[in-house]
Amino acid sequence: MHETQDWYGPETATFGDRVAAAREMADMSQSQLARRLGVRISTLRAWEDDLSEPRANRLSMMAGLLNVSMMWLINGQGEGLDAPLEEATLPTSANDILNELRDLRTDMIARVEQMGRLEKKLRTALKEEAHERAA
Repeated sequence: MHETQDWYGPETATFGDRVAAAREMADMSQSQLARRLGVRISTLRAWEDDLSEPRANRLSMMAGLLNVSMMWLINGQGEGLDAPLEEATLPTSANDILNELRDLRTDMIARVEQMGRLEKKLRTALKEEAHERAA
């Protein structure tokens, strides 16, 4: 079973998950945080949806506004949020499902990385074959 300290770790949460959680804990809406950071709300949404990441200066500002460390936002390590209290009150079956979902997500990330390596290997092999034919 996962420990509560892993709730925001890199294998269970994304950068966007941590930004959204810290923003909510700071009792700020997306528009309020975007305004304070000097960015468009669509930019903040893209960060929270893991479609893009902020530059270092915005990341530093965000960490200060949300009262968490930059490293916690990036990888879940350092000064950040504790696990949500609601998890402790969930029935055992719900915790089991959450744990299984986390395990599945970790496995899927590993598979995506494996696919990327295989695609790169295939492209390299195809280029080498094309080069040999041309020679």
